Amino acid sequence: MTDVPDSEEHAEIAEALREAAAFRLTGRATINDIARIAKVSKKTVSRVINESPLVKPRTRHLVKTIIAELGFTPDPQARALALRRSFLVGLVYDNPSPQYVVNMQRGILDGLEDSDFQLVLRPVNRADANYWERLRQFILHHKPFGLILPPSVSEDEALADMLREHGVDYVRIASVELDTPARMIRTHDAEGAAQAARHLCSLGHVDIAHIQGPETFRSAHERRSGFVRGLDEAGRSLPADMIAEAGYTFDSGLQAMERLIYAQRRPTAVFAGNDEMATGAYVAVRKAGLRIPDDISIVGFDDTPIAGRLWPALTTVRLPIREMGAAAARLLLDKAAGKKQTEFISFSPEIVVRDSTAPPPKGG
Repeated sequence: MTDVPDSEEHAEIAEALREAAAFRLTGRATINDIARIAKVSKKTVSRVINESPLVKPRTRHLVKTIIAELGFTPDPQARALALRRSFLVGLVYDNPSPQYVVNMQRGILDGLEDSDFQLVLRPVNRADANYWERLRQFILHHKPFGLILPPSVSEDEALADMLREHGVDYVRIASVELDTPARMIRTHDAEGAAQAARHLCSLGHVDIAHIQGPETFRSAHERRSGFVRGLDEAGRSLPADMIAEAGYTFDSGLQAMERLIYAQRRPTAVFAGNDEMATGAYVAVRKAGLRIPDDISIVGFDDTPIAGRLWPALTTVRLPIREMGAAAARLLLDKAAGKKQTEFISFSPEIVVRDSTAPPPKGG
């Protein structure tokens, strides 16, 4: 078998191209025009556009050649009506870290590249009494094909139930397995936090503190439990007075670090649950007249762009957020194409050692 057109097919394509070239001078082409030039039905043209396997290769090649010659672009609204499918993918998020959201958005756009799907953003506040109704109205109004749900929205089981009820596909991103492989991107936050603990212990730190994310985020619990496990491996612990809860934001990280600095026992090292809080911790240390890492070592989590721009550069646990967003988008595209995902897709974090960590000060 060969993919090279025979002489008869060459002649057919040449004739179609001549007619298409002449038509380009008269106006904008429609599916009906393409069908007439290709001498096939409108339904066949639609099948080619929608990548249906129910078209012979020769016919597919002819129709695509004519489409390219005419510069034809299908109307997305008409196509959606014809297929009874929306071409919108929604990112629904309740995350106080703007850099996380930006990285996730870029990843989703990477995954949707060269497809007909478009991204629409929908920030929510799970603490809002109208959260459910507003999200329901968003779904009814936009009728998205699918939604991508990062933490902590991904942890809302009732939301997943509602999406299934409305026939809206979704992909959840979470630190534990919450759903089937076709609807799940798993991160291993606990292992990343354990790496942070091992790194600080290897430098000789004993008085090690943790700025924890909000209690409503499963990721905060996973990162804390992993950090405790890593400390335990080295024979160290995380006392209650060495834990400061914050909200995954710059301001809350600054305030949490101030509480730790002015506590009865000041830590020589701190693991912040994300880079946003770690950045706030930097400011608190500087305001107190202390130095990083000479007086206090700091480790973050996520490895967002700010980590490499701080001075000194932040040691942090890299979680490939952009790649995670791309993988989630591709899962939805696979669903649209009828492909089945049978194994869980997961991402393993790794610590990136920079200049914000060093051995404790002498006597520390």
